[in-house]
Amino acid sequence: MTIAIVGAGLGGLALARVLHVHGMDAVVYEREASRDARGQGGMLDIHSGQRALREAGLIDEFYAIARGEGQDMRLLEPDGTLLLQEDTPDDAPLARPEVDRADLRDLLLDSLPDGTVRWGHAFVHAADGALHFADGGSAPYDLLVGADGANSRVRPLLTDARPAHLGHHVVEVGIPDIDRTHPDLAAMVGRGTYWVLGGGISLAAQRNGDGRVRIGLGFYNTPEDWFATSGIPFDDPAAAKARLIDLLPGWHPRFTALIEACDEMVVPRSITALPVGLTWPSRPDVTLIGDAAHLMPPVGEGANMALLDGALLGLALAAHPDDFAAAVREYEREMFERSTAAARMSADLHTLLASPDAARKMLAFFQPDGD
Repeated sequence: MTIAIVGAGLGGLALARVLHVHGMDAVVYEREASRDARGQGGMLDIHSGQRALREAGLIDEFYAIARGEGQDMRLLEPDGTLLLQEDTPDDAPLARPEVDRADLRDLLLDSLPDGTVRWGHAFVHAADGALHFADGGSAPYDLLVGADGANSRVRPLLTDARPAHLGHHVVEVGIPDIDRTHPDLAAMVGRGTYWVLGGGISLAAQRNGDGRVRIGLGFYNTPEDWFATSGIPFDDPAAAKARLIDLLPGWHPRFTALIEACDEMVVPRSITALPVGLTWPSRPDVTLIGDAAHLMPPVGEGANMALLDGALLGLALAAHPDDFAAAVREYEREMFERSTAAARMSADLHTLLASPDAARKMLAFFQPDGD
């Protein structure tokens, strides 16, 4: 029977890989023209998702590309007060290492047989056991797996739920080759994540494997049209950076210096999420994984959940190769419980980050016993 996966993200590729390990074929249809068609984002904190990589037979290869030092963290308040500094010993276990999303995706892609991923296939809809693509082509399926992200086109086959705005907007900027171009700022940020929280605003600077520091400025408790009213001229990077600094009144100059040092990449992102606890009546021929199934606030769970979804659905299908309906039911029961717990935790953490004293609350979250 034919397994069709829509979306060549981490979840879809993990599913295809685990099926391949168990001698089962799948086809992944991806709208992008090639693996290099666009950037894949920054670093990922992989913790529970390591189980998926073990099931995929790729855990050693993962450890070879993971950055243990990426577990370092510094937490500060806007006035410059350092609340927490965690530096990872060189011999520390890789409990939550960082990895470049593009490197992890390449690892999964390279583990699949040639032809598994069909590039340039933009899924439009499914009907009568066939996928239909934007170019007029079609392909048959017995099981359709939607791994096509937040704005999934497969999701409407199972539920009317749509992502809702969370009152949270992020502007992404960055400093390339920071060790060479701004060694003082490189030393300040450190090897991992540098967080400044307070007053409904967050600054998260993260070291990437290519030497770039990606910086996300988060503005919480904002209306859905905030980008249109914020006064940030996204078509003028220099003016946009100046406006971002204006939106940080009272912040220590060392933080605004990070913004001043950024290059001309200024990317706006509106943050949305699906309802916590989303479920749907099981169907034997369609299911969802990753953000298509349980889009959450971006607090470190999404990629891990997607990897686990793909691997666990693959294991269920391998256990029931002649009964896709049973495999889907088994997978969805576990996924609904697991993703609901993760989504609830993510929503609580998102609420914490939006609070005026977020840094102190985050410190208590990391050190509940006050150590």
